[in-house]
Amino acid sequence: MTLIEILQIAVAIATILTGVISLFWPLKVRGFTGLEVEGGRGITEIRAVLGGFFVGLGAAVLFINEPAAYLTLGIAYLVVAAIRTISMFVDKSVVQSNVISVITEVIFGVILVF
Repeated sequence: MTLIEILQIAVAIATILTGVISLFWPLKVRGFTGLEVEGGRGITEIRAVLGGFFVGLGAAVLFINEPAAYLTLGIAYLVVAAIRTISMFVDKSVVQSNVISVITEVIFGVILVF
């Protein structure tokens, strides 16, 4: 197994862990994401989208374990990074948590597309 393959697996696992945190501790993501939820509906949305999607995407990549799966997740991270970067300026939200997120998304995306 090459270093890049190990890093790709680590990124898929990090994706799953991000989802697990959102799934089981949805209110803990408020401080980092800036998301505010009101009532059970908002908590369900965090669990489903930030939790379920991240767990599902990371697990699917590990289950499929093909270069195209890692590439797909990498492209998704790079698209999120691009949209976040544009949005940070449009929405005047160039804050530490957004900068950390975009750097992480670019690093994850680059690792996954190689």
